[in-house]
Amino acid sequence: MPKRLFELKGEPLLEIASYGRRGPASNLRLTPAEMERIARTVARAPEVMVKVSGGAKSLRGASAHLRYIDRQGELEIETDQGEELKGQGAERQLLADWDLDILDAEFRSPYRGAPGRRPAKILHNLVLSMPAGTSAQKLLAASRAFAREEFALNHRYAMVLHTDQDHPHVHLVIKAMSEDGRRLNIRKATLREWRREFARQLRAEGVAANATERAVRGEIRKPLRDGIYRAARRSESRHVQQHVERILKQLKNGGLEAEAGKAKLVGTRQAVVRGWHAVADSLLMSGHGQLAEKIWKFIGSMPPPATDHERIASLLLRERGWSQERRLERTR
Repeated sequence: MPKRLFELKGEPLLEIASYGRRGPASNLRLTPAEMERIARTVARAPEVMVKVSGGAKSLRGASAHLRYIDRQGELEIETDQGEELKGQGAERQLLADWDLDILDAEFRSPYRGAPGRRPAKILHNLVLSMPAGTSAQKLLAASRAFAREEFALNHRYAMVLHTDQDHPHVHLVIKAMSEDGRRLNIRKATLREWRREFARQLRAEGVAANATERAVRGEIRKPLRDGIYRAARRSESRHVQQHVERILKQLKNGGLEAEAGKAKLVGTRQAVVRGWHAVADSLLMSGHGQLAEKIWKFIGSMPPPATDHERIASLLLRERGWSQERRLERTR
């Protein structure tokens, strides 16, 4: 059965490293759209989050997932046709309307696909999120516009707004099979385009929003990776504790052992910094000195690139009051 591949029709995310490879600053010509993205980035406009989270491979799983996101019928499910479903049994109404029982039976047929192949998803779940302080209603309006632009008349979808955490977010549930029989195939490039489009819809609602890569902002790793350390301190995982204990042992023996991934992190940072300097030089030469100065300050504010081991080690060092310079010197 054919898969639907999304055409990436919009402008790419800010690929700052490419600017450093374009030659002299005098040859670098920035479009108004590029300058707007650069200005948003150095101003640290809030970054949108679009991620695949969960979904379902069976009718039973789809029902359980919908009950989870609508909090057992307490929250409204907004459909692609403008309906608002609420209460016990709302998920059954939605599943019946989407004919997911037929799709579930087809995907599980012993005559379909290679023997032993795991069932494909019948539902995808996207989480559309913004940092704390974002208007929940504007987030919902932007999510509604995003879903309409990307999926209307192709894939059935529904959404639920969650405001029970610090950051508002929308669960967008999408039927994996389109109305013309094409299955949705989500790639990294697809998510990249969706982030760009979701940020655009938020800006249309008057919400400052940006969509760039972490490396462009000087963020090499996900912030949640520090949860490895926190989980270990709470004794939640023996495996995680052993991971932290190995790092602690290395620190006691004089410093962390060098990691193969560190060179790649440093190389990526150097490429990004060269790109930012090329952009700043070009802006200065074209009379945009204020934006160039903001870029230089932005570069100076980037934290040093660090591996997960180094970040956990830094937390351990601060906890014990040890000398950071002496204990980390072996990683340089």
